[in-house]
Formats: sequence, C-alpha cells, structure tokens
Amino acid sequence: MLINFKGMSQYSEEVKPEYQNSACGPTTVHVILNYLFEDPTVSKDVNILYEMLGGTKIGLFKWRLIKNLQRYLGPKWNVASCTLYEALQQLDEGRPVAMKFDCYFTFQWMAKPEFKYHWVPLIGYEIKNDELYLILHDNGGRTKNNKIRVVRYANNHNVLSFVKIEPRR
Repeated sequence: MLINFKGMSQYSEEVKPEYQNSACGPTTVHVILNYLFEDPTVSKDVNILYEMLGGTKIGLFKWRLIKNLQRYLGPKWNVASCTLYEALQQLDEGRPVAMKFDCYFTFQWMAKPEFKYHWVPLIGYEIKNDELYLILHDNGGRTKNNKIRVVRYANNHNVLSFVKIEPRR
C-alpha cells in the first residue's frame, strides 16, 4: 500500500531559516493538508502553520499539533492520536498519517531508531517475510533532499506515535 504523495523539504526556501531546523512537524502537516484538500488556502504556508500549530525550537509537541490543528480544521474533521492499526487503516482508506519519531519524550535514549526526533508523513506500508515496513516521506535535512524511505517497524516501534486527520463520520 503506497499513497502517491508530493512531499517537501523543511529546508526549502519557502520555510523561514529560523524555523527550518524544527519545521518537520509543520512541514508534515502542510503536505498532508495539500494532499487532503484541493483548496491550497487550507494547507497554509509552512511558516504560518509553524506559528499556528505552536512550533518551537525543539519541535512540535504532539498534543499541540492535535489541539491546534483540530481547532483550525473545525468540527467536520477529526484530528487525533491513533494506534498503529488505525494508522494502517487510514492508509488503506487513502489518507496519509503524521508520524513522529521521539526518543526523548518516550524515554528511549539508548534506542537506535531511524530518527531521534522527527515528524514525517506516513504514506504507506508493506509486509515482507512477516515483518512490517513503514513507508514515509522524509522531509529532508540541510544537506539531504526530501525523499521516500522505508523503515522496519520493529526497529522503531518504541519511539513512534501517530496522528490521524480524517473527516468526521
């Protein structure tokens, strides 16, 4: 399962230099909203999202993303923390999920996940040899371009959390 998705680098010229190091959360939300809504005014500029969602120099807290994005999208949308199973269900229904790697607030300091702290759009998954692999769109780094990456769930599960953005039923 893979969603055809147009990503963006958090280090793009569109993002203010002072936000770039900690803009992975707002960039993730920006590209997901671009995917979900045809109206480009809904997805906002990454810089506006950074301020609106409550971005900080150390990143974007999950609770702030949920609270502030829910307030912005209104009652017709559900922005909520979700389980891995729910995240995979969202993908099956054609919706990307905001996925956060976080060694620090999960107290997994010795873990060796793909990222220590990073928000990314989860855009797919595959099962190979009875193992789950997550397909994400990495928002890039100062010296690397944004790109699609495949990560083994078992190597990262202790530091992952998911946020779904779905229409209310």
